[in-house]
Amino acid sequence: MAKKAAGRPSPKRSLGFAQAGVLERVPMQDSPLHPEDAPLVLHTESVAPEWIDYNGHMNVAYYVLAFDHAVDAFLDFVGMDEDYRKRTGGTTFSVDCHVTYQREVSDGDPLRFTSQLLAYDEKRIHHFHNMYHAEDGYLAATCEWLSLHVDLEARRVTPMGAEIAARLAATLDSHSDLPRPSEAGRGIAMPDPKSLKEAGLA
Repeated sequence: MAKKAAGRPSPKRSLGFAQAGVLERVPMQDSPLHPEDAPLVLHTESVAPEWIDYNGHMNVAYYVLAFDHAVDAFLDFVGMDEDYRKRTGGTTFSVDCHVTYQREVSDGDPLRFTSQLLAYDEKRIHHFHNMYHAEDGYLAATCEWLSLHVDLEARRVTPMGAEIAARLAATLDSHSDLPRPSEAGRGIAMPDPKSLKEAGLA
């Protein structure tokens, strides 16, 4: 899912999530968080009524939307915020993301997101996000994401600014001791019926 050409609009900030779907975001310049925080906790929001489908839980499409909000918070944290876009004309486009759905969430449920940097180079950022039920603590979903740095005027992938690379380096160093998420790099495949039968599961 590619970002809009105008970049990543900042979601409306709130002091809490008393209303369903309201986002809570700490502005980067006021954030008490630093690159050494591992994993990063940068975003919370709650499930909006319009996100609920005919099965009575949050629809799959809105998991991606909620993760996209968490990605915006992460990119703001590393310095790719509105000011960076205005100064440099640089932004990010999403080139790949993979969601795993772990447990249901329902109307009004509060959500908390963690963010982990897995790798980066001068043009790419590989990051991973967990969605938790903020009150009950269970893991609801995960999302692995690959972002490209893009010059909006040229509409081409270009190297990111030195200040962004420095921020990413500090973040990756602090995340180096975190275990690699088991869902990272996972593909989709049906289990082999023969192996299931041999394991007594078929």
